[in-house]
Amino acid sequence: MADLHFLANPARFRRFSQRVTGSLAFATVLALAVGLYLALIAAPPDYQQGETVRIMFVHVPSAWLAMAGYGLLAVLSGSLLVWRHPLAALMARGAAPVGATFAAVCLITGALWGRPMWGTYWVWDARLTSMLLLFFLYLGHIALSNAYDHAERGDRAAALLALIGAINLPVIKFSVDWWNTLHQPASVMKLGGPAIHPTILVPLLWMAGALSLLFVILVLLRTETEIDRRRLEAADATA
Repeated sequence: MADLHFLANPARFRRFSQRVTGSLAFATVLALAVGLYLALIAAPPDYQQGETVRIMFVHVPSAWLAMAGYGLLAVLSGSLLVWRHPLAALMARGAAPVGATFAAVCLITGALWGRPMWGTYWVWDARLTSMLLLFFLYLGHIALSNAYDHAERGDRAAALLALIGAINLPVIKFSVDWWNTLHQPASVMKLGGPAIHPTILVPLLWMAGALSLLFVILVLLRTETEIDRRRLEAADATA
């Protein structure tokens, strides 16, 4: 807890981020190289889906990270509204575009995967619709953050939206259980263990880890940028 309190100071967080981003970048490149080899070369084609199953190695981790990113956004928003956490607003501004990008990648790869499987790029399926809503919630957060002349007002408005929008996360997760949908049910995070063969599961989890590293480093870099931007704005205001 003391370490977290120490990093709550934006200047200290920026110094910490600068120390770790080099190592994280190296680990990310290495993990992605191995993950892409496993996903595109080592993994066998699916007996039903053929080579199109390889879309899953990007689509599924992107969906997980889009949801995890919004969960992070909600936690940061709560910290801002309740405890006035000095770093929360800056990190939320940094994390929202990253999460929105992963949500967009999830939607695009899902459409590309759906075309050969379902015969169409899009259906108003519960899982697809709730993921599209998540993407729009990200865009709403970004828009509200920049909609006010005073950054603090924009941060608070965006934080309220993030907390309200968090209701959508369990809808995305359990939509395939609550409604009759085209989207397949959970096959990795389920009671009784994964229902995927290890030759597919291992590359999938490896890509999830690699893209998680990419998510972390992008959030750190964007948070640094937000800290620098806020400093420049403060300097201009006092000049």
